[in-house]
Amino acid sequence: METKIEKVLYTGVTHTTGGRTGKSKSSDGELDIVLSSPGTKRAGTNPEQLFAAGWSACFIGAMEIAAKNLKVAFPSDHYVNTEVDLVLSDEGYTLQARLHINLPGVDKSIAKSIIGIAEETCPYSKATQGNIKAEYILI
Repeated sequence: METKIEKVLYTGVTHTTGGRTGKSKSSDGELDIVLSSPGTKRAGTNPEQLFAAGWSACFIGAMEIAAKNLKVAFPSDHYVNTEVDLVLSDEGYTLQARLHINLPGVDKSIAKSIIGIAEETCPYSKATQGNIKAEYILI
């Protein structure tokens, strides 16, 4: 089933060369990075780190909206530590992820509700749902 798009809110544009040992730059110049393969001594980041950072930020935004809709104060000292694994299996390369979520001062059952709602509304979580193994862990 195809989703009907009402309005494009933003389009991120990058120019990347050299793959895992290349460079990537955004069209507005705000992102300008060197890429390196995981585990190498070469300077730079890798796609898994970038994906983890993007997913964490997006998930926090979804949790903020969920908390607001539940009329719950969202803690200012929240954080999400995301681990994205590059995995080799009998089906080839794939990813798996764990999001470690800290919502200090929020009742555990309410925090779990916030996380559940965010899991259903965060664009990264929706895009990966059913495609990669993902765990959402309240810490």
